[in-house]
Amino acid sequence: MPEAVEVKGLGIQLGDYRALTDVNFAAEPGDTVAILGPNGAGKTVLIKAILGILPAAAGEVRLFGRPVSEVPPEWIGYVPQQKTLDRSFPATTCDLVVSGKRRSWPGQISSSEHKMADKALAAVGAGHLCHKPLSWLSGGELERVYLARALIREPRLLLLDEPATGIDIVGEDDMYCYIEDYQKRSEAVVLMVTHDWIAAHHHASKALLLNRGVISFGAPEESLSDESMRAAFGHVGHIHGPCPEAPDA
Repeated sequence: MPEAVEVKGLGIQLGDYRALTDVNFAAEPGDTVAILGPNGAGKTVLIKAILGILPAAAGEVRLFGRPVSEVPPEWIGYVPQQKTLDRSFPATTCDLVVSGKRRSWPGQISSSEHKMADKALAAVGAGHLCHKPLSWLSGGELERVYLARALIREPRLLLLDEPATGIDIVGEDDMYCYIEDYQKRSEAVVLMVTHDWIAAHHHASKALLLNRGVISFGAPEESLSDESMRAAFGHVGHIHGPCPEAPDA
């Protein structure tokens, strides 16, 4: 059986900037892969390459044994880090969720689509939000709704770029539980970009430590070793202390 996600020798070029070089890793159905690294490491670039948004300058990405261009769109669910939605647009939460199924904004929602949206929202603890105007949603509520928008397709691959953005600690735990529950029911593979090392240890089966290339990949307790973290970040953890004095003018 082919790997669900297979990245071989991937290089991504953004103009004159080499964003990724020789990235290699694979994930199987049921895996949750946490993607970590410093700012500018290429985490979001990698997600966009897997989606087929960014072309490979070298190497390749294959999903379920196929080139990305040959994968049915409904097999993939995606929650972006940056939400470009104009929340003043006069639409409801249900409209947004159904757009994930149609891949376009719905003019009118059928009863079957309404049921699917209700089910997806209930799966992320947001069933009460279906008729709420988008402008009324908090940041944490919007994050849940975008997850429901991805799950309405019942994807085989779920790509999450900082899924806990704008969510408090309790809501963050709930979010990971919703993701794990869906994965257990579907055997989907989950790739999630995160800055949260603790979440990676608790919720991921594998961790990919990235800094424009692969620093380490494997079980979190091995991939996120002190040695690997120093190689990626230059230090381990964060210690608060006095800031260096500014030089004299």
